[in-house]
Amino acid sequence: MDDPSYAEQLAELEEDELSWVLEGIPPEQRGQLLRHWPFWSRGNQKQPAGMWRVWLIMAGRGYGKTRAGAEWVRDFARKNGLCRIALVGATQAEARAIMVEGESGILEVCEAPERPRFEPSLDRLVWPNGTIATLYSGAEPDGLRGASHHLAWADEIAKWKAGVAAWDNLMLGLRLGDYPRAVATTTPRPVPLLKRLLAERNVAVSHGRTRDNRAHLAPAFIAAIEDNYGGTRLGRQELDGELIEDVEGSLWPRALIEACRVRAAPQMKRIVVAVDPPAGAGARSDACGIIVAGLGADDRGYVLADASVQGLRPEGWARKVSDTAESWNADRVIAEANQGGAMVRSVLQAAGHVLPLRLIHASRGKAARAEPVAALYEAGRVSHAGRFPALEDEMAGMTIGGDYAGPGRSPDRADALVYALTELMLGGSKKPGVRRL
Repeated sequence: MDDPSYAEQLAELEEDELSWVLEGIPPEQRGQLLRHWPFWSRGNQKQPAGMWRVWLIMAGRGYGKTRAGAEWVRDFARKNGLCRIALVGATQAEARAIMVEGESGILEVCEAPERPRFEPSLDRLVWPNGTIATLYSGAEPDGLRGASHHLAWADEIAKWKAGVAAWDNLMLGLRLGDYPRAVATTTPRPVPLLKRLLAERNVAVSHGRTRDNRAHLAPAFIAAIEDNYGGTRLGRQELDGELIEDVEGSLWPRALIEACRVRAAPQMKRIVVAVDPPAGAGARSDACGIIVAGLGADDRGYVLADASVQGLRPEGWARKVSDTAESWNADRVIAEANQGGAMVRSVLQAAGHVLPLRLIHASRGKAARAEPVAALYEAGRVSHAGRFPALEDEMAGMTIGGDYAGPGRSPDRADALVYALTELMLGGSKKPGVRRL
């Protein structure tokens, strides 16, 4: 979460402390606090320090991106007369409905003495000091050709139909004054314009999540959206403000993973815990991949839990494996023999682990081992009983060619997943009976 606002910090005070603080504020100034943006704004809604050309606010829905953009424009217009500002929305209609007339738009955040006059027929706002803001559409790049501005606010740039062309025309016209700048507010999507901005050096980036603004959102709304979308690709994009891209040649495209998700698993015939131990120990070592998977009564595979840990010594992650196997009533632990298999056996025994341990011998590379398991997903024979973002990021980063493009140096969780599902569905031993979760 970003730094809390002054208002949120005050809300944490005890009632007598809060009364003491408010008593020190003159009555006429207390009402002004309701509209005083520096008082309400959180850390990532504040203009970043340093010299930058573009400030990119990439955050989830309801975070307060529009308010931050409108307040930034308001502050500039209030302090600078006779200036030119560009307001660019995904469409002309959205620029008016959201950026100008919206509940967090410019007209709403400006107080009466400084509020600009909106001239819809000319698509512009005119401030009392002579500053003019003109509305444009990100779907019509030629509308930005030739216009010059001191400042620009570009909203929902990931939705712009002519994204790169419109942005280039906007930047070519951002040339007035000593320090022309732009703020871009958007919920992320993996589009060329957004990826280009994230790679540029003169772009300051602020991130934020929907839940960061929970003080101003209905608790029932937060609970509902996190229950329905938390941890999914859509939720991570629309709520957490993450830019989630598909890796070219991925064995597990994001859409495939989402299509395999279920809320709950049926009764289990078997449950195994697979472990991919780290080569070293300490905070900088790779994670110890620990995945729980089962074979359902419907003969389908189910990923049940990701219990992976990082930064533990062998006795620490071994105890985690043992505890996980016990809590899930697993019938077997799976580990790779030629990747510390003997160490796995010894540390599990030292930890008091009594379940059977199956050591597998990997004679092929990671991608070759993973391809048959990915085929099970393609055939609709595996489901994820829940949401496992860290595991799914690694899966999406594994490619057919063998290159790994996911987080971290190694797909430890994904490797453990492959071991587990290979054991359950691709020739491993099977035990009869049904287990209840």
